Amino acid sequence: MDLINEALEFEKEKMRHMSTSDRVVASREAKRLILALNELYKSSKDTNIMDIMKRLTAKKKKIEIRLKGRPDPMF
Repeated sequence: MDLINEALEFEKEKMRHMSTSDRVVASREAKRLILALNELYKSSKDTNIMDIMKRLTAKKKKIEIRLKGRPDPMF
């Protein structure tokens, strides 16, 4: 349950005014948490764990979009 609490704390953290290196660290931390929660989910099949993983994945995607930059629209 400590892992779930850690994931919930990560989810609550604000992601504003972060440097690029902070975003990289946050993205890697999100990936680590998602993979660890996935292993926990495989054994328990708890839907709450799946919901946490989905929210963390959405946050990770937002961070990575910010890292890679938004694609320019084609004219």
